[in-house]
Amino acid sequence: MPTLARKAQRYTMHSAVENIIEKLIFSSRWLLAPVYLILSISLAFVALKVFQEFIHIIPLVISTDLKGMMLFLLHIVDFALVGNLILMIIFAGYENFVSKISVAQDSEDKPSWMGKVDFSELKLKLIASIVAISGINLLEAFMDLAQHSDRELQWMVIIHLVFIGSGVFLSVMDFIASKSKH
Repeated sequence: MPTLARKAQRYTMHSAVENIIEKLIFSSRWLLAPVYLILSISLAFVALKVFQEFIHIIPLVISTDLKGMMLFLLHIVDFALVGNLILMIIFAGYENFVSKISVAQDSEDKPSWMGKVDFSELKLKLIASIVAISGINLLEAFMDLAQHSDRELQWMVIIHLVFIGSGVFLSVMDFIASKSKH
């Protein structure tokens, strides 16, 4: 029969191993940091594409009809929505899963939602952004019907409706989950 000292030693060793494992698991969150860094760099690519579109339209502004101008503006809105989506994922994801962004703590430019969006809210904001982006793409397609077949348009509408349905289901599930917690 083991003595009390031996039991205490085993417990201490078990606790030390458990502590090391938990520290490694907790530290593994930093493996996500490069993902958020690359997403940050990707925002520069989005900005570059906006400038590219702008430079492309400059010599055509006078000769572009209203439909062409609307398509250009919808492209820019689409880029803005994608950029906002990326930024939202970076800020909320990094703060929820890696570490607080302390340099933004006292900044007057800190977005009001930063640090307040939990994973559930992030999912809803993401699906809302995806629906908006899909809607912009659908509007672009309808404004330029000659460029798309009926089959393409049909699939675009179906996919858009799936995104909307997904958003509604996520909202309902979050609503039910929030009610069951109280």
